[in-house]
Amino acid sequence: MIKQTLSQPASIEYVKELLESKQIPSRSKLSGKVSEHFDFVDARGHLQKSSCVIALCELAATGYFILPALADRKSSKGKKHTLRRLSRPVPEPVDVPAKAGDVEGLKLVIVETDEQKRTWNELMIREHPRGSSLFVGRQLKYLIDSDYGWLGGIGFAASALHLAEREKWIGWDNAQRKDYLHRVIGMSRYLIRKSVNCQNLASMVLGMVMKVLPDDFENRYNFRPWLVESFVDTSHFDGACYKASNWRLLGKSCGRGRQDLKKEASLSRKDIYIYPLIDDFRKRMGLDTMAGMSALGSLDGVDSDNWAENEFGSAPLGDKRLSERLVGIATAKAKAPDASINKVFKGQSRNSKAYYRMIEKPDTSDSAITMENILAPHRKQTIRRMQGQRTVLCIQDTSTLNYTHLEDCEGLDEITGGNQTGVIPKGLFLHSTFVTDPNGLPLGILKSRTISPVKKSKADKRLPRDIPIEEKKTFTWLEHHRDMVEAAANMPNTRLIDICDREGDFFELFDEQRRNPRVELLVRASHDRRIDPKRKLFREVRTLPVQNVIGLYVPRKSASPKKRRQKASPARKERNTELEIRYMPFKIKSPEYGLLADKEPIDLWIVHAVEKNPPEGNKAIEWFLLTTIKINNTSDAEESLRWYSKRWQIEEWHRVIKSGCRIEKLANKTAERLRRAIAINLVIAWRIMLMKQMSRKSPELPAKVLFSDTEILTLTAYAKKEGYPAPETVGTAVFIVAKFGGYLGRKNDPPPGNQILWSGYSTLQLMCRGFELSMELLNDNS
Repeated sequence: MIKQTLSQPASIEYVKELLESKQIPSRSKLSGKVSEHFDFVDARGHLQKSSCVIALCELAATGYFILPALADRKSSKGKKHTLRRLSRPVPEPVDVPAKAGDVEGLKLVIVETDEQKRTWNELMIREHPRGSSLFVGRQLKYLIDSDYGWLGGIGFAASALHLAEREKWIGWDNAQRKDYLHRVIGMSRYLIRKSVNCQNLASMVLGMVMKVLPDDFENRYNFRPWLVESFVDTSHFDGACYKASNWRLLGKSCGRGRQDLKKEASLSRKDIYIYPLIDDFRKRMGLDTMAGMSALGSLDGVDSDNWAENEFGSAPLGDKRLSERLVGIATAKAKAPDASINKVFKGQSRNSKAYYRMIEKPDTSDSAITMENILAPHRKQTIRRMQGQRTVLCIQDTSTLNYTHLEDCEGLDEITGGNQTGVIPKGLFLHSTFVTDPNGLPLGILKSRTISPVKKSKADKRLPRDIPIEEKKTFTWLEHHRDMVEAAANMPNTRLIDICDREGDFFELFDEQRRNPRVELLVRASHDRRIDPKRKLFREVRTLPVQNVIGLYVPRKSASPKKRRQKASPARKERNTELEIRYMPFKIKSPEYGLLADKEPIDLWIVHAVEKNPPEGNKAIEWFLLTTIKINNTSDAEESLRWYSKRWQIEEWHRVIKSGCRIEKLANKTAERLRRAIAINLVIAWRIMLMKQMSRKSPELPAKVLFSDTEILTLTAYAKKEGYPAPETVGTAVFIVAKFGGYLGRKNDPPPGNQILWSGYSTLQLMCRGFELSMELLNDNS
């Protein structure tokens, strides 16, 4: 560290001697002399003068010595430096094609000659919203040329010194930032001329320049940049070209610039975009796998020792101690998910009281202990796991939580109509986006919240078609879709599929996707629409010839009773079956009356699947799936069906949070406090499901992926005693856990389910505690 070296007494004496010699007229000369003397050089062998000046200024501020006065930035004639310009405007390009693919002679020209510099400056001064200015640090400028004339320009210079959102995304500390900031360069100017109306040109040029920039920069400065950052003033531009070119939106700037020494933040806040030129830049910086907001593998950080810290540790609860308490609560609750809090903490009143102090804090409007904040770290980790996938399935669904037994609980909603006793059931509607990979491996909860549908008053005489979507319960589905679009900005290389059951079949959702097609829709049809006055959609697709037959695993389904506006559905056994596939394109028309009557039809595909030979006594499975995904062949249709078959993952998750974590047994005094407790259990239920899925899909992985050292030692001792295989893999470890939960493991038994696993895992935790106590006694006696 430069400052650490210069803080030594001998170093301070050396600097004082230089200053007293009167031979050092400026701070620049001083930093050069000091850097040479102490060999302050970077990885490229260049003197670290800037870092040295900063360290000298910090030491001077503490009174060690007095530095030379700052040099006058004006020229010897007393005038500020002016940019060289042309004596005329740059000629407008002529006859530029309407589409970027048709532009001939499109190329990037590095600005080197005097004429090129004047042309670049003239373009920026006259046509860029921020004009032109002297760039700071290492810089590289390009003109955008074509057979039609100059189309614009682009320029790179030093990156921002401090940028909170960037620092958080990269995950580096101040020392690492100082060491590697030169590897980040800033796009300071980007101009496509106003007279150029050419579709996709801006994104095409961005793609071109990102390909040549590393080599051009290295040729000039002898090292390669790793990241490029840019800012978008949303009062002028929407950043569409950055999104189309796979840049990542990090957040907003604070409105400060390099010259904002007084921290006035007088500039407009801009969107921050970043583009990695290499994938392993964090590794090259020496950062940990979990650092920053890098893409994660499906299992990174989910082991027993660290999962709770990773999924809850940075929760913004207003006090670091509360965040630490949250991690402790989640760790303990996960070891006994179906137990009451007093049992979770084994009668330790201090821990139980700490739990209730946090959950039962007054739910005022300014309280930071909210469902959203508790889930915030898990959402970030989920997004990082999504970034590591080519395709993710974002499954939406609503589940009803019944709290009728909490007669004095404030803020509950009426969840169904009254029954014969006159009791009106009360509870909460939980709507969630549960994310899996294409094979159904749970990646996390992108968004979960309780919703309170507003009941239509008797005085409101509007027909349903005349009520805006924002006032309907179905608006929740549209809001969650928008949230997926927002999250997609952080994962340009990941394809997101929004999967909905029949409640998602409404025109406004498809219209929303048409306006922003970043996230695709796959929805089970609820309405048999008319294609024309004589034909209906379901019958039309049923009459098509069978286009393929596929084998598909269909999970079991519990019977559901009849509810208001919802039919009862019978139970279904899990089975492998064969489905006949048909598919065709069609147009979904807007309703003929009401607020949507003037909307244009939307192009969709329908995929029809029907069970070929259902088991005796079972109704044949039949699905009609509506999708924005282009179904060009039978492979596309089969892929869509397999994706939709993973929708039952969210229903299984709902079963785990109710039966496994027993969230309907909570007994808090207000709905807001219930939400806090629910949020913790949602993440625990996700991890239970992950454990089950891993034992089935990747049983060969090392046991340490999911289990702690103590858990593995305990399982090993038990396996040796009972004659089971050593728990070296996830599969064998989970098998032994299932045995603790009562799993028989006979030849024809299905794999262990969630209930057996959470029961077995609770037993394992008791055994681990006994193992730890015995080791403590042995250590005390030795």
